[in-house]
Amino acid sequence: MKKVFHRDARVEPPIAVGGEGAYLFDSEGRRYLDASGGAAVCCLGHGHRAVINAMKAQADRLAYAHTAFFSSEPAEALADYLVQASSNAFERVYFVSGGSEGIEAALKLARQYFLETGEPGRELFIGRRQSYHGNTLGALAVGGNAWRRAQFAPLLMDVEHIAPCYSYRDRKEAESEADYGIRVANELEETLLRVGSNRVIAFVAETVVGATLGAVPPVPGYFRRIRDICDRYGILLILDEVMCGMGRTGTLFAYEQEGIVPDMAVVAKGLGGGYQPIGATLVSKKIFDAVRDGSGFFQHGHTYLGHPMACAAALAVQYTIRDEHLLENVRVQGIALQAALSTRFRDHPHVGDVRGRGLFMGVELVKDRVTQSPFDPALKLYQCVKREAMARGLMCYPMGGTVDGRHGDHVLLAPPYIIDGNHIDEIVDKLSQGIDAALAQAR
Repeated sequence: MKKVFHRDARVEPPIAVGGEGAYLFDSEGRRYLDASGGAAVCCLGHGHRAVINAMKAQADRLAYAHTAFFSSEPAEALADYLVQASSNAFERVYFVSGGSEGIEAALKLARQYFLETGEPGRELFIGRRQSYHGNTLGALAVGGNAWRRAQFAPLLMDVEHIAPCYSYRDRKEAESEADYGIRVANELEETLLRVGSNRVIAFVAETVVGATLGAVPPVPGYFRRIRDICDRYGILLILDEVMCGMGRTGTLFAYEQEGIVPDMAVVAKGLGGGYQPIGATLVSKKIFDAVRDGSGFFQHGHTYLGHPMACAAALAVQYTIRDEHLLENVRVQGIALQAALSTRFRDHPHVGDVRGRGLFMGVELVKDRVTQSPFDPALKLYQCVKREAMARGLMCYPMGGTVDGRHGDHVLLAPPYIIDGNHIDEIVDKLSQGIDAALAQAR
């Protein structure tokens, strides 16, 4: 009897029964190279003994204690580690169970910050079109993906959305990357002036855009200009690094490569590597101090925040990334993966762009490379790619609606940080076969 309510109510997925390194195994004995890390989650791959042993040891000591009564040793140690790893850019860390919860916490804390500092008129957030920040109502509201928002629109708070930094489609022919970045960043200032800057709480953005655009990095200088605008008008900058953070792009925090620091950063996925559900909102000193010296109480909370088992697992994941020098491997293998993808698809008539950073790569599919026109969304090409890749033993993360929430297809790759050249060859070969098989069905 099948009683699980799956994501697609019409499909019974294979049953995963085991995993080792970069591979997962199903109940029928098939092996899959996990080239997407699930959803950019499994940064260490599967079955890493150091993490499993840490979880077992923590279970022997303490599985759970509610944070209304206690903190725990693993929560305190993990918070210390993250703050130190940020070069003390943040003052405190608020632990939750995943990315959507982390974004919700950041939104509510940002609003409370302005209540604590005497600006109750600030009530509006600004996000970006084609962004994704999670599926809870607040996170969905600040996100800018039309398809995900559509059926829940009556339930969502009002949010202003500006253009993403999406050079492949939006940069003008004679425009330099630097000029393009300034132009789209300036939309933030234009929006602030239009709606009234004293009404705005924060600007929310993914440092490197993940699921909805397919690993789109900002052009150089974009976030420096964004940071300047936020500072000039007194609004907060919240960066969503749920997918792109915790080493995925080659530095522990993706914002490090932009030369800025946000007021809050939200991480999840690679924080615990899938070994336990966990996310975190990292909070600057000025925000924490405003709450501590004001009401003293953050009006928010969940039953499982700061869960000792989850924090112990995440701490073991982060120690492993550090001790096994995996950030260096992300950088080295990321360059190799991008080069292999670019070489394989250089002359492919239906691959318009290969982009990304570190082990966070996107391949955008187009009907015509010259015009960049997308395929008819009725074809659901991205679903065909996923199915054909899985049939060949490759897990990737295709998505539709790349251009505007409805049109466009891309494939996201986010393999574990432990991969080597043999894995890259297998990823590129099987992805190429899967894409070509899906395109053959679309013709």
